[in-house]
Amino acid sequence: MERVITSEAVSPASPLAEELRGISIFSDLPGEALAWLASQMTVTDLEPGEVFLREGVPADRLFVILQGEVRGQRESDGTDTRVFVAKAGQVTGMLPFSRLTHFPLTTRAVSRARVASLQKDRFPEMLQRMPVLAQRLVGILSDRIRENTKNEQQQEKMAALGKLSAGLAHELNNPASAARRAAESLGEAISSLREANTRLDRRVLTPEQRLLLSKLEGEIVEQEAPVLDPLDRGDREDEIAAWLEKRSIGHAAQVASSLVEAGFEYACLDDIASHFPADVIEDVLTRVSASLLVARLAKEIEHSTARISDLVRAIKEYSHMDQMPEQEVDVHQGLENTLLILRHRLKQGISITREYDRDLPKVCAHTGELNQVWTNLIDNAIDSMNGKGELRVRTARELNRVLVEIGDNGPGIPPDVQQRIFEPFFTTKEVGEGLGLGLDSVYRIVRNHRGEVSFQSRPGDTRFQVRLPIAGANGSPQK
Repeated sequence: MERVITSEAVSPASPLAEELRGISIFSDLPGEALAWLASQMTVTDLEPGEVFLREGVPADRLFVILQGEVRGQRESDGTDTRVFVAKAGQVTGMLPFSRLTHFPLTTRAVSRARVASLQKDRFPEMLQRMPVLAQRLVGILSDRIRENTKNEQQQEKMAALGKLSAGLAHELNNPASAARRAAESLGEAISSLREANTRLDRRVLTPEQRLLLSKLEGEIVEQEAPVLDPLDRGDREDEIAAWLEKRSIGHAAQVASSLVEAGFEYACLDDIASHFPADVIEDVLTRVSASLLVARLAKEIEHSTARISDLVRAIKEYSHMDQMPEQEVDVHQGLENTLLILRHRLKQGISITREYDRDLPKVCAHTGELNQVWTNLIDNAIDSMNGKGELRVRTARELNRVLVEIGDNGPGIPPDVQQRIFEPFFTTKEVGEGLGLGLDSVYRIVRNHRGEVSFQSRPGDTRFQVRLPIAGANGSPQK
């Protein structure tokens, strides 16, 4: 139930005025000032669980918790995570000098509660009548900003960690699995090579023939195999397999596959046959095939482990876990590490256009935080294009600042929401797909680095621009 207390009904000793006096920031105010404040307020009585404030409504009121306790949480994404609790004696809601435009949380009573509210259009008169409240309310606002910032940073870090963990697990699993499969197959290939060598050792071969065989293996292993489309590859394998089967060579299909993969051509078989006895051809080709397989598996292991090493290096540099929190940073290195870590999302249908000014000076920054900015902007661009489109990454120098621009050719940001995209908890994503903290985090981090973030958006061309001061010789921004 809600009741409005009017100025005519209130005296300096009114019940609401006395309740306000029991709250610390109002306790020493003159009776007339408290009477005026009480006359402007609306009091709401709440039952346990009753909704007092809906998420997304305009932020137009200050609240004073007179009795009981209320809890605010974001309910639109289906979560039940507690965000804040306000108890009797606390002042919350829209405060003077706040840039909040919409309440980000749904607020319910935890127990029976009474809440007094004051419309923001009464703030100027309130501060004129009671100037001392300005400093006190600013203090409350500062405390709230610090607490919200701490909570938002933690939630954003956890959200970013969730995104990166899923992608990194996939990216690390692929080369790790490939290396394991290659290592398992390598043992079999070495065994086949050993058996082929044993059989050839029993054969009577001239020194010239053995030298020719060794030279042939070396040339085939070292040569760059051509890239064949599936049809050409299949035709070449069938042709070589038929040649092998005609000469009763066992495992013809397996040998043919290894030879074709190494770039072996049909004409080479006749050349080999002209230099070796017919009863030795099978062992010669088996040894060549096994040598090729060993070399290929060794390269696959090398490539896979190098891929893992690159990812680990990128993660290490991305998180900046072995260096000081702030130092001179090359933005290109951070951008490339971020693109590498997000590769699992980019390779599904997004092309990357890089336009880098490689002569850019460094900036002085907390590398981990700056990488969080690139992650959020690139991740948002990918989402806006639904995984298919063109991601454009550009860097340039603008006087004493470095510009980093992340662009995409998605549908753009609707004009009616452009003014709100940097607000905490605001998101245009479907329920459950985002916390609405990404761009607020970008804004906060860039401002903390004495930089600026802006954007331009129209259908087919959205660009977020981050401008950071160039680091001086001593690590401080140049003036």
